[in-house]
Order: sequence, then C-alpha cells, then structure tokens
Amino acid sequence: MPLAFSSSQQLHLPVQACAAHLPAYLKDEQRVVASLLNPKQLVALGPGHYRYRVTRVQVFQLQIQPVVELRTRHEGDRLELEAVDCQLEGLGLVDDFQLGLRSWLEASAAGLEGEATLAVSVSQPPLLKLVPPRVLEATGRSVLRGILVGMRNRVRQQLPRDFEQWCGGQHKT
Repeated sequence: MPLAFSSSQQLHLPVQACAAHLPAYLKDEQRVVASLLNPKQLVALGPGHYRYRVTRVQVFQLQIQPVVELRTRHEGDRLELEAVDCQLEGLGLVDDFQLGLRSWLEASAAGLEGEATLAVSVSQPPLLKLVPPRVLEATGRSVLRGILVGMRNRVRQQLPRDFEQWCGGQHKT
C-alpha cells in the first residue's frame, strides 16, 4: 500500500505601487517562474516548460532530491504552474513515486493571490519498513509543508522586489 500525503499553502501579497501592471507582469512567465523558484535550480526546456531540482531533503536517514518537470499556462490574469513529471533521486528502487504540484498566482485589485498544493504518493522504501506508515505520512506532510512554506517565503521576498524592478524598467507606463 503506497504512502500518500499532501499540503497546501495560500498567498495574499498586497501590492500598491504599479498594481495595475500585475497582469502584464504575470505574462512575463519565465521571469515570474524564476522569481518563484530558485533560478540556480531551474532550467528552461522551452516556452512554458521547465525542469526544477527541488532542494535536497532528508527524511530519516534518506537523502532525496525530486527533479520535477513543470508546465505553465495563463488563464486570464492568472499564471498556473503544474508538475507534469517527476523523478526521485536518492531513494533507490521506488517504482511508484508520484508527485503532484498545482499552483497559481492571480492579479487582483489588492495585489497577488495564490495557492500551491503539493501531494506525494510513494511505496514505503525498504530502508524504512520498520517505521509505521502513519509516522512516515506525518513526516511526509511535514516535509511538504516545509517545502511550501519555503516557497511562500521566497515569493513574499523575491516577487515584490522583482516586480518593482520590472516596473522600473521599460515596462513602466
């Protein structure tokens, strides 16, 4: 029986200066994605298609590093980001690892609104067979929550700075 766990985070980011330009900023998808994620771990594979090496995570005695393929799309004033594939480095023979990521950012009158949901389903690794599944699932939820909180904090710090730079450049009207 696979282990399954998930976590979600919401974002409310007030923006006052240049707020009318937020929809245009979100259309600059490559720039926004590089602000959302660590650009040193991000590779553009084509328009709207990226590979991201998630920061290495330690779960009990195991070091793992998900490598995720991401796709973006625009729906009105909303930029959506979704994981379409994922490989897991560090767990050895795990056949049924699945990672789901769905997130979005949307321009609103108050600034930016967003949400990210991260979910994992995986078989219990042989090295952890003696650990009860409930403990592994609780640990997994905690790890996912930590990843999402880190992403949210990065967005809260990096995105406003990048948006301000973007507005100060040639995009300001």
